[in-house]
Amino acid sequence: MSDPLQRLVILHTNDIHSHFEQMPKISAYFDRVRRHWQPHQVLTLDIGDHMDRMFPETEGTNAIANLEIMNATGYDAMVLGNNEGLTFTPDWLRSVVLEHAKFPIIGSNITDMKTNETPDWMLPSLILKKSGFRIGLIGVTAAYQDYYQLLGWYVTDPMKAVSAHVRQLRPHVDIVIVMSHLGLRTDQRMAEELEGIDLILGGHTHHLLEEPLLLSGTYICAAGKFGQYAGHIELAYDPAQRRIAELNGRVVPMTAESEEDSSVTTLLEHYRIASTAALAAEVAQLRQPLRLDWYGESPLGNLLAAGIRRWTSAEIGLVNSGQLLQGLKEGGLTRGRLLEICPGPINPCRMELSGADIRQALEESLLDEFMEKPIRGFGFRGEVLGVLCVDGMTVHVDATRPPYERILAVHVGEEPLESERSYIVGTIDMFTFGSGYLSLSRGKQIVYMLPEFIRDVLADQLQDEAAIVSAHNSRFTGVVRPLM
Repeated sequence: MSDPLQRLVILHTNDIHSHFEQMPKISAYFDRVRRHWQPHQVLTLDIGDHMDRMFPETEGTNAIANLEIMNATGYDAMVLGNNEGLTFTPDWLRSVVLEHAKFPIIGSNITDMKTNETPDWMLPSLILKKSGFRIGLIGVTAAYQDYYQLLGWYVTDPMKAVSAHVRQLRPHVDIVIVMSHLGLRTDQRMAEELEGIDLILGGHTHHLLEEPLLLSGTYICAAGKFGQYAGHIELAYDPAQRRIAELNGRVVPMTAESEEDSSVTTLLEHYRIASTAALAAEVAQLRQPLRLDWYGESPLGNLLAAGIRRWTSAEIGLVNSGQLLQGLKEGGLTRGRLLEICPGPINPCRMELSGADIRQALEESLLDEFMEKPIRGFGFRGEVLGVLCVDGMTVHVDATRPPYERILAVHVGEEPLESERSYIVGTIDMFTFGSGYLSLSRGKQIVYMLPEFIRDVLADQLQDEAAIVSAHNSRFTGVVRPLM
């Protein structure tokens, strides 16, 4: 007796973040499932942040490596994550996607500011036919509108976008899947507040759901981060009742013992060689080494703070030393080495900040609990927060005094720092989100500067011999660990 139900397998990944070592395992697992099921019964989706420019294969190939390995793995569609949408320019994304991606990119809440339409290399939604029934795909990404508008995009409220697309798709499809690079809380809210969604596949907050959540009739699934797991969902659709009759989901660990797809391994090695060659390009020639200290003032930290101040045309430059991972030796500096020491997709920004808030952050910067604070997310790719590196100011400190009373005097240029006055500060986007120092998130008139990262700022500074010499001048006096 034939099965009256139509069966479908959905394989999904999210937040790979260019952990390419996992892709041969994921591809082998996808292939094994396709051999067990009919190809038309398998749907493969990526929920964003596959690309991460801290990894040489992505940076050195402008993410061509990611797209070609996704092609080889056999994805049916993906949604943009913020690591794709915010770390590459739209023009570059358009060019590389049109040339290399063999699968559609869905942008249900993204429109081009010039045309007020979905960019021509994306789809606002997609209807696929699998296992004899029609599947409507909606793909939404986190709405960092302050950033995206600088790149020429409107990224609209994802809840409103999903609601509108569900109304459009629902009469024409049997099931609706939302590919959500929004985070678990938003996925839960979506399930509870919006009708007509059968399944939400999530990402962005790196959450791992070992089995699906069921909220208000909508299933929610997610596969963690870094390719450590692949999501595997099996569902049965009842065409007579026009509903999902069964759904079972799990996550499958991709371990050291997992089978690997040799063709993807070979492809990955090709792009590793290509990226190594590209990143061997010289950025600067250094006449002297530049020391870095996470827990005290150092020339390399000063140089970055000065570069951010100059880049943003600010009175003061502020950046945490933990953005930099190592110091630099004298001699040739390559793109690859610059990526190694400053891997985060962190952008410079300019803001107005009160003297009181600046002083608060400086006091906190002198405390071990802040220097040693681990930071998660917001583009940070270091280990600890470190101290604040500054430019445009001098800070006189007595380290023997109690916490929050160690700063004796601060001068901006020749003038004392005034608590009530607003200053133009050049700093980093991470601080505006409250990460690191809460007082630095209180800035006003914030201007984010995209698409350059702070490593681009540093590269510019490293070609300026006068700036390098100046970076050896102390900004802090009276500290326990003097500048060497």
